[in-house]
This record gives sequence, structure tokens and C-alpha cells, in this order.
Amino acid sequence: MCLIVVAYRQHPSYRLIVAANRDEYYRRPTAPAHFWPDHPAVLAGRDLDQMGTWMGITRTGRFAALTNYRDPAAMRSETRSRGELVSEFLCGVEAPADYLGRVAQAGSSYNGFNLLVGDGAELLFYSSRTGRSEAVSPGIHGLSNHLLDTPWPKVVTAKAAMSEVLDDDGDRISEGLFTILSDAEGVPDAALPDTGVGMEWERMLAPIFIVSPDYGTRSATVLLQDHSGRVCFVERTLPDNREVSFQFDICQSGQA
Repeated sequence: MCLIVVAYRQHPSYRLIVAANRDEYYRRPTAPAHFWPDHPAVLAGRDLDQMGTWMGITRTGRFAALTNYRDPAAMRSETRSRGELVSEFLCGVEAPADYLGRVAQAGSSYNGFNLLVGDGAELLFYSSRTGRSEAVSPGIHGLSNHLLDTPWPKVVTAKAAMSEVLDDDGDRISEGLFTILSDAEGVPDAALPDTGVGMEWERMLAPIFIVSPDYGTRSATVLLQDHSGRVCFVERTLPDNREVSFQFDICQSGQA
């Protein structure tokens, strides 16, 4: 994913609110969000090339989401798929801190990444760039292809817009978040980060919603998880704008 905005223990009705865009090459085969037949507790989309995922939640309240860390100079061709970092956490039972400790030992097996994992008791962030994990504090946070809350224009804009949306409730929050995720407005050159991909790509990647001939926003997802454990998960896949929606209660063994 290229943008994840999280309101964690920030809203009176919802313990966790997530709005996220997945950006990917259009040619990469992808299944929309569903409960996986091979792991029935896992709700997530699926990369049909490597069978991993970019974001998901389970019936026991395990949550994980991933972005790539953009550093073309450090890219390697022979590495493991970063999507397995999300799927392995969702399919496992380890506490978030224990899992990230294991990820840290194997981090060099992957190209750069950022990872959010939680189980209801805690939400943690890990970046392969720093090699350490940290607890996510209550509040609104944004993650693109740098570290958590790095003030790239899309992160700053999305966090501010989410703060306004949280004044609403229920369906209005969901629709407000999808409106944020559909923002394709460009960014002035002077405000663009320099991540080593060249000015043309910096311009193309800067908006919240990305459009180009070969690469762009493939899906937008909104997750609302209330304090009683009720989950609402809505994904809109693009460009066909197909929507899938799920509602379920977290099992008592996992409070998220």
C-alpha cells in the first residue's frame, strides 16, 4: 500500500479506524478482499502473484498493513515478497512484539518496508529502515513510503482531512474517508519529496489517489472497529469501482 491513515483510540465510538489506498501496477493479478478459504479467519485482499496481502484483519482481531519503503538505490531483485509479512502475522498467533522481533531478524530478506501490526491490546509499527519497532500512540497517524508520520504532502493532507471526518459518525465516516482516498489533486514541485525516482515519478506518486497509464491506486479500503469488537470492512477496487463489504464481531479470544 502507498497510503495508510489510522485513527487509533482517538474516536469515542471506534477503537481503530483505517483508511488506506493500495497502489500497484495494473497488470499485477489481485483478488478483492474476502475470507481466505485456506485461512477462514483472515479477511484481506490477495496478491495472486505471490499469495500475500497488503492489509487485513482476522475474526480474532489481528490487524496488519504494509507499505513499501521507497529507496530505489537499495532495491534488490532476489528478495522475498513483502506481502508475506502481513499474511504471516494474520495467519499466526504470536504477540505483535514477538512477531516483529522475528521480522527484525529476517528483515534483510526483503526490500524496504513499513509494517503495522496489532492484536487489540497494542498496535506496533516497524520499519526495515530503522530496524526497530515502536508502539503507536493514541491519535491520528499517517504512513506512506517513508517512516510513520513523515510529513509528505499526501500524509499531511490525509491526516488533516481524517480529523475533520471524525466529527461525523457511522456511514458518514466511511463515505468521508473514501472521499479522502479519492483525492487525485497534484502537489507543487517545491513540496515534493526527493526519493530518488526522478521528478516525473515524484509528481505521479504524490497525490493520495494515483493515476497513470501503467500504475496507480488499485483499491481503497476503510475499516471501522468499535469498542465492542464490531468490525466494518469496506473495499472498493479500481478502476471498476467494485465494492465488497463485511461486518462481523471479533471473537472473545481476541479483542481489537
